[in-house]
Amino acid sequence: MLRSYLKIAWRNLLRRKFYSILNITGLAVGITFTLLIGSYVWSEFQVNRQLRNADRQCIVQSRWKQENMGMDITSLAPIGPALKAQYPTLVANYYRFHGVGATVSKGDKHFRESIQIGDSTLLTMYGFDLLQGNPKTALTSPNSIVISAEKASKLFGSTDVLNQSLTIETPQSGKQEYLVTGVLKELPPSSVSQLLPESNEIFMSLGSLPYFGADMNSWQNPYIVTYVELQPGVTPQDLDKPLAQLISTNAPNEIQKNLTAYVTPLTDYYLHSNNGLVRKMIITLSVVALFILLMAVVNFVNMSMGSSSSRLREIGVRKALGGLRQQLTAQFLIEALALTTVATVLSIGLYVLFRPLFNDLVGKTILSFTALPWSYGWLLSGVVLLIGGLAGGYPALHLSAYSSVDSLKGKGKSVKEGILFRRGLVTVQFTIAIFVFVGAIIVSKQIAYFFDTDLGFKKEAVVTVSSLPRNWSKEGVARMETARDQFARLPGVSSASLSFEIPNGNVGNSGNLYPEGKDSTQAVSVKTMTTDQYYAQTYQIGLRAGQYFHYGRGGYDSTSIVVNEAATKALGYKTPDAAVGQAVRFQGFPRTLRIRGVVQDFHVGTMHQAIAPLAIGQVQVLPLYRFFSFRLASGTTRQTMAGIEQKWRELFPDSPFDYAFMDQTLQKLYQTELQLEKAAYVATGLALLIVLLGVIGLVSLSVARRTKEVGIRKVLGASVPNIVVLFLKEYVWVMLIANLLAWPFAYWILSDWLADYAYHTQINWQPFVQVGVVLAGLTSAVVSVQVIKAALVNPVKSIRSE
Repeated sequence: MLRSYLKIAWRNLLRRKFYSILNITGLAVGITFTLLIGSYVWSEFQVNRQLRNADRQCIVQSRWKQENMGMDITSLAPIGPALKAQYPTLVANYYRFHGVGATVSKGDKHFRESIQIGDSTLLTMYGFDLLQGNPKTALTSPNSIVISAEKASKLFGSTDVLNQSLTIETPQSGKQEYLVTGVLKELPPSSVSQLLPESNEIFMSLGSLPYFGADMNSWQNPYIVTYVELQPGVTPQDLDKPLAQLISTNAPNEIQKNLTAYVTPLTDYYLHSNNGLVRKMIITLSVVALFILLMAVVNFVNMSMGSSSSRLREIGVRKALGGLRQQLTAQFLIEALALTTVATVLSIGLYVLFRPLFNDLVGKTILSFTALPWSYGWLLSGVVLLIGGLAGGYPALHLSAYSSVDSLKGKGKSVKEGILFRRGLVTVQFTIAIFVFVGAIIVSKQIAYFFDTDLGFKKEAVVTVSSLPRNWSKEGVARMETARDQFARLPGVSSASLSFEIPNGNVGNSGNLYPEGKDSTQAVSVKTMTTDQYYAQTYQIGLRAGQYFHYGRGGYDSTSIVVNEAATKALGYKTPDAAVGQAVRFQGFPRTLRIRGVVQDFHVGTMHQAIAPLAIGQVQVLPLYRFFSFRLASGTTRQTMAGIEQKWRELFPDSPFDYAFMDQTLQKLYQTELQLEKAAYVATGLALLIVLLGVIGLVSLSVARRTKEVGIRKVLGASVPNIVVLFLKEYVWVMLIANLLAWPFAYWILSDWLADYAYHTQINWQPFVQVGVVLAGLTSAVVSVQVIKAALVNPVKSIRSE
């Protein structure tokens, strides 16, 4: 029996080639996109789950009443060992790290690398496998270093490098020799080695901290990343009271009043980090994939229902010969499953073909089809059964319900029967397409807003170099200032600046500032930056009052600071001019400072947060630096960059020349949004493709059913445009209702998405009208082409067709 069903199903697919191709194409597109999204979602859920004891690994986070006092991903430096020492029944282990950037050299090879300086527990706590070395002792010696196999190949040209040496330039102690005590296998995706934007593949022991000026023992240091491993059976909430107790016992009063520490499981952290953008990306893509798959299923149902008249006599004959309804239902279901199976096989090939493009779309490498877990095969089989059942279930039940007498007579009640249902399904398709299309436009507008909005500084033609040799002393700063002045004199360089921060979203330091003579407990939490006097000129930051340190006039004053407008308001000064010359102090800092200038508010981070109060100190006072910034004259970029690189080689022969244009740096801040934009437009294209395939199929069926009507109308004098309008009328109400349904839903969802940004574009009527017009135009074109073709046929042939 099954063999007979399969034969008949295959013959029907071949006999109705046009509609089979439309259905297979639509389903293949939907299934392929769903498979790619499913693979991406699966890989995102695997992050942090390959760690040893993954269900017990957590990160200690901070919640600050005054947000500028610290970061959410870091905590007080000694909190990890304190938890382990005082609450051993709750905490089994801990790992902390201080992230740095340094020049790593092997012979004449020099690279700027991101490095973790952390506890020796790293390898044993997370189960990172070594190609070479002992994980228990690899990070115990002061000048030991562990590198990944990829870094070993990059630096040495081989992975067999145990006990070989590397030279690392440190800001406190110059060049230091390190012994390679371990070579890591490829690290699994995790929030341990990939917590920060730049992943870490080089790890050094805590003995290196003095070389980099960090203190892991101070309860006043809130900038250390801390992980803990819980004892079996312990929940993250069990650490709330111990954390509060440790803070109240050891931390300074100001930190006690503002800080709440809490523990987040690493299995949850990745999905909820960065304002939940990863989770939102997963949900958005998953919903869109399901919508597109649903649209393909709707096409199948519509075309099966629309072509039911061609199956009436077959049904009548089968019933007259004793065929049971359940047998007919099984026949139609098997046809649907056969078609779905063909589409699924095709989608596997499309998965392989489009996987590289999808990798670029989401910014990650998803697994090849053969590398997916074996359970994926069962899932795919389930998808075939589910889609086949959904796509074929209703048509099978509907068609098998016809009486044998009506079926044998070929009564054409199917022309009108169920038409509201089918139009309802088409309306759902158009609603989804409109929603996705409007979403893509709004996402694009918000991304354009990121890059077109006045940031308070001019990002164009600014180049930053991050690979400066670091000597954090007054002599080191003096050397860098001399180099800066030499760069500034190069042809094509308008201005040059030395600073510890640039406006790249990584301004994490903070302090509590208050007017001298006022209550220090009412201090304002401000972000802090360290720059030279040329910073505002280089970034073209507007000055509201005073001057930017001693730039342009006056002598160097070690007590000068510069603040932004938000800081003057928070400190209680009515105008920027009123703030200039005022004495202020930082909590815990003994010297009195004076506000030398007030700059306009400018963004140092993303547009998720409002511009915060900011205080800027001088690099000559606090000798810390990381960046050169160069503003280039227009029209000479290539020659100027060549000149800067040549001068760099002369001044710093042992340092790599790692540079980036500021507008490219800012793009990285919005990488998730840029990926979402790409995904939105791909989804829009797929949604439109499936909608138009459905329209093609339905119009083709409608024309086939109404061939005689078209012929008679032509004989009676109807023109081709009249006939086209007749068919277009069927879609006018569909389009109107779809827009009425999609617009409020899109407005609500997109308004909620935009609310996550302190600065965002406004939603107006234009995107909705644009999408309505475009979709109406495409639908009209598809319908018109098919109807015109039928209307141009000789009416005599049309009337004879039935």
